[in-house]
Amino acid sequence: MTNVLGIFGFLSFGWVDLLDIFMVGLLIFLLIRSIRGDSTVFNIVIVLVALLLLQAVVSALGMRMMTALLNALLDVGVLAVIILFQPEIRHMLNRFAVQSGLTRRTGELFNRILGIQEDKMGSHSVEELGEAVRAMSAEKTGALIVLQHKSSMEEYMETGDRFEADINRRLIMNIFFKNSPLHDGAMIIVGDHIAAARCQLPMTNRTDIPAHYGMRHRAAIGLSEDTDADILVVSEETGNVSFVRGGEIRTVQDMKELRQLLGSIMATEGGK
Repeated sequence: MTNVLGIFGFLSFGWVDLLDIFMVGLLIFLLIRSIRGDSTVFNIVIVLVALLLLQAVVSALGMRMMTALLNALLDVGVLAVIILFQPEIRHMLNRFAVQSGLTRRTGELFNRILGIQEDKMGSHSVEELGEAVRAMSAEKTGALIVLQHKSSMEEYMETGDRFEADINRRLIMNIFFKNSPLHDGAMIIVGDHIAAARCQLPMTNRTDIPAHYGMRHRAAIGLSEDTDADILVVSEETGNVSFVRGGEIRTVQDMKELRQLLGSIMATEGGK
């Protein structure tokens, strides 16, 4: 391809190079957006991007010693980063996949190809869950309820107690009753069934969360950053109900709004 312009008289620049720069810039932008609020992962990405840019510059300038040194540093450094920061990298990639929509779109494609039918929450389950949350809110019973979508909750279920039960308001209230052995941790709902309780969720690393939100809220935000799950939180101190999705927390003003949220989840799942 004919060069569009020359830079400094020795670097050629064409349309392919322009597309290359645009795609790299877009990738860096998506990575930074997906890890905002996580200072540890953000610092790792910034250092790696800086080293890669420096390597490109010294290579273009023909600085052979610096190029060889940076190549060796990056080869060893990337391996060391993967080993030392495996949880943070996994967290970053999970968040990137969820926020970019890759998890949802890829899951839908594979389900269509394999003919897999997804678990869906029916209207009766929505009503039972809504009534349970309403009652726990009135009694100020703390609760943390996860609604699974595309992202698998298997690793979180392994941290709790598994069982198979239909969604029932009395069962939910008994599980979160303060003297119940299952009240600590999260309940995970898959379709029309309660799949596990007393599950441990990942805490968010964000520092901009208001102080009045407790550990349940931080766990809900942490899970929603890593997966596409929706999470309901009932505050033990105030009885307020919160709805968490995609790292964002929203206070539910009344039970009408809660039913609308749960109904929208059911409608979305039905549309899939």
